[in-house]
Amino acid sequence: MRLGLDTLIDPRLRFLVDETRVFYEKRAAGTSPSSFAELRETRASLAKPVPAQPPAVEVLAEAAGRSVPLRIHTPAARAAKGVFLDIHGGGFYLGSAAAGDVRNRQLADTLGIAVVSVDYRLAPEHPWPAAPDDCETAALWLAEHARPRFGTANLAVGGFSAGATLAMTTLLRLRNRGTTAFNCAVLQFGTYDLSAQTPAGRLIADEYFLEAYAGTAPDRTNPDLSPLYAEPSNLPPILMVIGEADILLQDNLAMAARLSAANTDIELRVYPDAPHGFTGHPTPMAQAALDDINTWLEGHLSPKPEPLAAGR
Repeated sequence: MRLGLDTLIDPRLRFLVDETRVFYEKRAAGTSPSSFAELRETRASLAKPVPAQPPAVEVLAEAAGRSVPLRIHTPAARAAKGVFLDIHGGGFYLGSAAAGDVRNRQLADTLGIAVVSVDYRLAPEHPWPAAPDDCETAALWLAEHARPRFGTANLAVGGFSAGATLAMTTLLRLRNRGTTAFNCAVLQFGTYDLSAQTPAGRLIADEYFLEAYAGTAPDRTNPDLSPLYAEPSNLPPILMVIGEADILLQDNLAMAARLSAANTDIELRVYPDAPHGFTGHPTPMAQAALDDINTWLEGHLSPKPEPLAAGR
């Protein structure tokens, strides 16, 4: 067996690097808030979400004695063949389900699936476990209501950055409940060690989002906070997407290794010279990754053919 980062990168992607670099040469590097005061300023400066057409349907989902707001997009011209639970990113302290409306509407129409986005509570006003509680509530609601509401029980969950972390936490919580409703998951550059104790985790030890999200948790190696410390067996197939230049690359490699060792069907795709959040940028590399995600999701959410009856 030969292991190396190059073996995880599709050679065709190398041809997209130069054209993609042009975008980043013209783009000023962003900075994350380093305090609650800076976070308030960042929130105030954010543009209002662009509405999708047709607009999302808003629902208050209730399950396990909790409730959470959802935004739902269904295919415009056909019945849904699956449902994707989208968990937005934003460092656990930014973002909203509405901010993903245009992207989720495109995903619904492209793949012919319903896309359900969860408006989980944000840190630091609502630290852990508020966000994973809300995401679990949405997942449990879907497990119960997907078939009668959407006509399908083919379920997937996924997220972007902090949303990927919460998607992994949601899978683990459902597994612990004995719930196997979800067929697969797509995790885009999540962070899986919020304790900053592993070598990968120490790379982000000074980030304010760790303090904001973990709050007063006595042990940040709690798997519900840091999925890297979970026992990751009996999970559905997972696609992990990460950029070669992402500070979270090592963290994602470690999470993928843990999943692989637990015999999870894990597919890890590394995109050359790509930074954190790259699939949200208008570059050829991002489009290649999004096409890969769509193809993978379509294969895992397509209805499986019914087995032939005996004697036929």
